Order: sequence, then structure tokens, then C-alpha cells
Amino acid sequence: MKTLILGVLAAATLASALPAAAQTAPSAPPAAQTIDQREHRQDQRIDQAARKGELTPREARHLHRREASIRHQEKVMRRHHHGHLTPHDRRVLNKRLHHTHHAIHARTHDEAR
Repeated sequence: MKTLILGVLAAATLASALPAAAQTAPSAPPAAQTIDQREHRQDQRIDQAARKGELTPREARHLHRREASIRHQEKVMRRHHHGHLTPHDRRVLNKRLHHTHHAIHARTHDEAR
């Protein structure tokens, strides 16, 4: 009887722990997710600003090309390091994303329109 109760308790404990473990295990390293999420947010911001008329189609195209260039650079960096980004790679990508963020901000807040 004791072994049956212990077995049921062990199974219940494992069953409740597995979903929590699955939720906390990201599909990619956190630093890579941050870069990917930032790229995605910036692309969305460019699209939103173009829809609102805060960016001309030419400006939006230019900013999308900058984002595409960053994604391409990330892809090349990952290829060179077996699917991973080194700390230096992350710094380089984040710096480029930072500059692009400021370019988006400057163009969407341009009062001369």
C-alpha cells in the first residue's frame, strides 16, 4: 500500500513539474531572443509609422533595408559560430539595432513634415 501511494505521489509531482519546465526552457538562448524580438519590434514600428504617415514610403523602405542588413549579418555570424552568437557578435548587433532605433525615432518625430 505504501509503495502504491509513493508511486502515485511521485507521478503527480513529475506531472506537475514537467509543464513548468517546458515553459521556462526557451527555444533559443535568451540573448538571441532579445535580438530577434528587438528586430521584430523595430520592423513593426516602421510598418506602423508608414501606415500613420509618419514615414514616407522611401524612408520606410530604407529602414526596412537596414533591418534586413542586420538580420543578414546575424545569420552570417551564427553560421560562423555553429548557430550561436558570441558576446562580441551580440554587442555589434545591438549597436546596429540601437542606431536603427534612433533613426526610426528621428524620422518619425521629424516636425518638418
